[in-house]
Amino acid sequence: MKLSPLLLGFTVFASLAHAQSLSDAEIKKLLAQVHEKLVASPNLQADFQEEKVSHFLNKPLVSSGRVWFRMPNKFRREMKGASQTVAVSNGHDFWIYFPNSKSTQHFTLGKNSPVDAAITAMTTALNLENVESMYQVSATKADRGSELQLAPRTPTGKRIFQRFVLQMSSDLFVRRTEMIKPNGDRIATTYSNQSRAKIPDSTFEFTPPPGTSTSNPLGR
Repeated sequence: MKLSPLLLGFTVFASLAHAQSLSDAEIKKLLAQVHEKLVASPNLQADFQEEKVSHFLNKPLVSSGRVWFRMPNKFRREMKGASQTVAVSNGHDFWIYFPNSKSTQHFTLGKNSPVDAAITAMTTALNLENVESMYQVSATKADRGSELQLAPRTPTGKRIFQRFVLQMSSDLFVRRTEMIKPNGDRIATTYSNQSRAKIPDSTFEFTPPPGTSTSNPLGR
């Protein structure tokens, strides 16, 4: 079926009205509003559902869990299901615990290792502080909030992902993110039940359970 020129024009106009590009000044204002929220309440927690699409997988891998974050660099991410993992960072140490195999990996942060870059990418959705120094930022305004598109500036960042799309609600909670990797694989994450309530300090500490084997993949 062919669209009439009038209907086609209306469709294009409606699309442009739905997603209006933000100017550099508007982007800075939006990021400043996010910063004010984080300063007022540096804690954030939410449930999430994640879908991984990879050329290594026959079908998308769907998992769910919960994440806790405190500015600037403390977080805990618990993944449920068959791929159950617990990832914890207190800002100095990063632990990944695999309950099914009773094994743990430990990394020391702050040494400009690939792990530091990976954690920065992992927490981008939760912490937009200084985001313009690490990424080229563009944004559009939609009916239910804003959509940011981030492109890494550094070679290390470009090796982790090509583009990061972040959908934010009008009350500045992240609703959905999509990370597109250099090889075309993607990870889409949807967040729900967000809260800025205070999080206990113990949430960001981790001690391997008895009987757990621990390795240091980077040897430091």
